Amino acid sequence: ASIKSPLTKFLPLGLGLLYLGKQESVEATAEVSKTFNEKIRKYCDLTLLSCAYAGTGNVLKVQNLLWNCAQHLEKGENYQGPAVLGIAMVSMAEELGLDMAIRTLEHLLQYGEQNIRRSVPLALALLCILNPKINVMDTLSRLSHDTDSEVASAAIISLGMIGAGTNNARIAGMLRNLSSYYYKDATLLFCVRIAQGLVHLGKGLLTLNPYHSDRFLLSPVALAGLVTFLHACPEMKAMVPGRYHIVLYFLVLAMQPRMLMTVDENLKPLSVPVRVGQAVDVVGQAGRPKTITGFQTHSTPVLLAAGDRAELAMEKYIPLSPILEGFVILKENPDYPEDS
Repeated sequence: ASIKSPLTKFLPLGLGLLYLGKQESVEATAEVSKTFNEKIRKYCDLTLLSCAYAGTGNVLKVQNLLWNCAQHLEKGENYQGPAVLGIAMVSMAEELGLDMAIRTLEHLLQYGEQNIRRSVPLALALLCILNPKINVMDTLSRLSHDTDSEVASAAIISLGMIGAGTNNARIAGMLRNLSSYYYKDATLLFCVRIAQGLVHLGKGLLTLNPYHSDRFLLSPVALAGLVTFLHACPEMKAMVPGRYHIVLYFLVLAMQPRMLMTVDENLKPLSVPVRVGQAVDVVGQAGRPKTITGFQTHSTPVLLAAGDRAELAMEKYIPLSPILEGFVILKENPDYPEDS
């Protein structure tokens, strides 16, 4: 493929995905990438770096990526897109770094060059996937009316991703307005339709989420699918209405059910009462602190929103998994008194 082909950028990405989350072991390959054609060298270098440190929260790597975003490009260079996405990939690991990255991306929007502005909505989508924060929603809503169609299409897709499977009424309203605003532009209208599909993913029963087990573990397969899709988004015109619309299917790798289903030891559905509320961080606290706050009691199956946690409301059953999400097998508690 020539360097101008929209598929060329998947070559460095494929190399980067081999080292997803592997940290230092990427260094030998990063040295080899310095021998590549100068038009793709820097792009490859930053893609490798952001994949290797994805989900680690490494502050020094975020600093390095930000330094690359501050450079003024020579004509024909395009390596700042993966650097912006890299900031999101590295700092999506924990809540505090995530908020700081969102603030940093706001600065990049104000002071960055055009190719940086095109990638900022995609980075915001990765940081807030399934978790529609009000400030991020407002930023994306503003960018979805941008004069540059590439910024607008990235912002529209990102609105769909942050609301993936949440049926969020505010995002759904924004997308309805955008579909009437862009009714003459086929590419942007197509993006609005994709975003609407993402917001109502599986009628609100599915979600896109690279993290599982109470945001403790990262699924490399799910992250790889999301990152591949986000790397394709800047080439939206060539990808989606053009020949490469199949790239949309990479999102399937990150789809998983939002509900908590409980089954017995023979895998037959079992409806039990569970308390669902906002998760509280209890790491390092003494005694038996409350793990959720402001809970409501429901019978399973039950949908869990972003930041929600569930716990069993009865002692008749013991869960075989310490974390209640997805499918959980329950066994009967032998110490439970029959008469109660």
